[in-house]
Amino acid sequence: MLSCERAYRQLFSGLQLDVSEGDVVRIKGPNGSGKSTLLKVITGISTDYDGDIRFQGIILADVIDEYRQSFCYLGHAKAVKKSLSPRENLQFFASLYPCTASVSIDDALTHVGLEGFEDTPCQALSAGQQQRVALARLGISAARLWILDEPFTAIDVDGVQLFETMISEFAEAGGAVIITTHHHLQLKTPVLELDLQEYV
Repeated sequence: MLSCERAYRQLFSGLQLDVSEGDVVRIKGPNGSGKSTLLKVITGISTDYDGDIRFQGIILADVIDEYRQSFCYLGHAKAVKKSLSPRENLQFFASLYPCTASVSIDDALTHVGLEGFEDTPCQALSAGQQQRVALARLGISAARLWILDEPFTAIDVDGVQLFETMISEFAEAGGAVIITTHHHLQLKTPVLELDLQEYV
């Protein structure tokens, strides 16, 4: 069970979350309830919590390197270098993390609607297009767990539908997703919901 306090305020306590292959878990709660903090705890970015996190039944500290290779995290910041093109951003990502050999960078960019923009500096793209560059990382990642913090920000209706399809197909193929969003997900696969207000 996990508990976390910030600025002398209890964000959540007694929280237990089990995520298996094919699961899509939506973390919900009002602004300031600790959704982003929980994701940072799950990813290991934040160690300011009480309790245990386990990966495949093993305490996280004992398998931290393997665990870090198992997920792809998209936080509030897009982590898109604006002076680089979408292709260059994904090439840099691919140099750091395991990627699938079956999906090329250009295929991933085409899939998220960026065909024709592969070599355009990201600073010349709209906020929604830059978000699509970030989402394209999921398309080439070999990770079997996606951890997503408000990934629909700045994306238009077509982009939302595209990304919901990506999530559904990923889960149907045995991937797992943990996501925070105020958007009501419309997926082909069931969505498990965890309301942080129940753990204050």
